[in-house]
Amino acid sequence: MGADNLILLENLEWFDETGQELLHRLPEKSSGEIKFGAQLTVRESQAAVLYYKGRAGDAFGPGRHTLRTGNIPIITKLLSAPWGMISPLRAEVYFVNLKLFPNLKWGTRDPMAFRDSELGFVRLRAHGIFNIRVIQPVLFINTLAGTMGKYNTDQIEEYLGRVVVSRLNDYLGETLDTLFSLPAQFDEMADALKRRLVRDFVRLGLALDELYISSITPPEEVQAAIDDRSRLGVIQDMDKFVRMKAAMAMEKAAQNNGEAGAGLGLGMGLMMPAMFAGMQQQGMAGQAAATATSRCSDCGNSIPAEARFCPLCGHQQIVLMQCTNCGKNLTPGAKFCSRCGQPANQKPPAVICTACNQENLPGAQFCNGCGLKL
Repeated sequence: MGADNLILLENLEWFDETGQELLHRLPEKSSGEIKFGAQLTVRESQAAVLYYKGRAGDAFGPGRHTLRTGNIPIITKLLSAPWGMISPLRAEVYFVNLKLFPNLKWGTRDPMAFRDSELGFVRLRAHGIFNIRVIQPVLFINTLAGTMGKYNTDQIEEYLGRVVVSRLNDYLGETLDTLFSLPAQFDEMADALKRRLVRDFVRLGLALDELYISSITPPEEVQAAIDDRSRLGVIQDMDKFVRMKAAMAMEKAAQNNGEAGAGLGLGMGLMMPAMFAGMQQQGMAGQAAATATSRCSDCGNSIPAEARFCPLCGHQQIVLMQCTNCGKNLTPGAKFCSRCGQPANQKPPAVICTACNQENLPGAQFCNGCGLKL
């Protein structure tokens, strides 16, 4: 290094070309020898922190500043001979980006468990976005960035997203009763969730500027059940609905098949009175059958005798397979019980007689070896 390079003073400034950097250190490669009298230029959207001898020193706001360190050109080089001509008076400047960082994404990697008052135990997925700002540069550097030369939103987005999901899970369990009232509460939930997250962000030197909930969705089978319930609520007269569908199907068939369709439509027209009479008889029979009721084995609600599921709790009424642990009726192919989580194919433990040590079938009330009550 020539003598001309020894006396040059630095002009320290930083431009964020990506728009994603929260922090940038100068010198970039390692802690450097910022010389006495170096010029520091800080923009309106920035703050700069001078670290000298390993400690945070002055913090600088917008403007041009002159740095005063122990590194004096030429003299410092002569005094640093024992350290290989490298000054031990290390100094670096950390530029912190104070602008708003929008559109950071959060979402559930795994579904969240939620107990719905109407649908029972369901798993939810949630997604949204949030905006952050750095409000305490020194705390942000010491807590998150450390000695890193650069720190951007990609490095913190995943962690903050997990914090948001954790707080959302707690909030849903404490306040939400059923998914049916969920869509009208997104704004209210976002505001309440933001208030819960303030402390988590502040301890990192960050401010949660805004948080939005884009969606909270149950599994496809639960969505289908919700859709079916909505359709049944819209259809007031099932008999008229079936007649309308039949008439629309015949009209479409006539349009698609030309003359043959016309004949088909004529034939169907002659058959319509009989069809409607049959449907009416079926409807009356269905209404008569609907008057017979029974009790749901899970919640005790009064339900139609032919119902396959309880309309209140969703408990399956047709016994195809039962949980060996809690007796919950399970759907075909279920691997785990939706109530207690017990594996569906796990056999219940045998009952051992305390008198003769005879092994009895699960649920047995009397020993098949000695006849004593178990």
